[in-house]
Amino acid sequence: MSGSLVIIPTYNEKENISAVIEAVMNLKEGFHVLVVDDNSSDGTPQEVENLMAGKYSGRLFLEKRAGKLGLGTAYLHGFKWALQRQYDFIFEMDADFSHNPEDLPVLLKACMADADMAIGSRYIKGITVVNWPLGRLLISFFASLYVRMVTGMPVRDSTAGFVCYRRKVLETIPLDKIKFTGYAFQIEMKFMAWTRKFRLKEIPIIFKDREMGKSKMSAGIFNEALFGVIQMKMKSFFGKE
Repeated sequence: MSGSLVIIPTYNEKENISAVIEAVMNLKEGFHVLVVDDNSSDGTPQEVENLMAGKYSGRLFLEKRAGKLGLGTAYLHGFKWALQRQYDFIFEMDADFSHNPEDLPVLLKACMADADMAIGSRYIKGITVVNWPLGRLLISFFASLYVRMVTGMPVRDSTAGFVCYRRKVLETIPLDKIKFTGYAFQIEMKFMAWTRKFRLKEIPIIFKDREMGKSKMSAGIFNEALFGVIQMKMKSFFGKE
């Protein structure tokens, strides 16, 4: 078995999923991939099953869920699946090529060296985002600044969703107590790791907005992050998860 698993949540990603899986599988590191699909209606799971039945048998896996339950819960499902199967390095990655699969080995190398959690960061070397509208870019950048101010956590891209975890991080964080499901999920996972004294390391990446398919961003997801950060910090004062 490979020591590394890439978790890719999907909801109606038929236009992207086969190509992104191919790109990950072609890397020499021999990554395994777990797709966690939230009841896509466009044929996404069928695309994955076709690849599972072919040349990626034993390296590609699919978990189908009953409905659109949210990004955070998809990753939590994947984390538990990975821990049960003894993977040493566990990744989060989007299905739409906004995260370049060729950066996976860079994150892996960081965790194999001295990081417990390697974060593909858009803001560690200036702003390295391609094709985002200015308004969305400013919201994302200042959201991360806001998180640093409220929490004191020294992470410049706290909402980043391109991450490698060492197994021990996910074994230590109480996954059943993770509250948030959208952008705030990414913040909460980093905050949980940081408050437990794990080493978080940001790795510069170029983030490219999706070219195919539709964004899953919503006002509700943004509001969760805005107000969730304050709730999270307040609970930490009282020793609560």
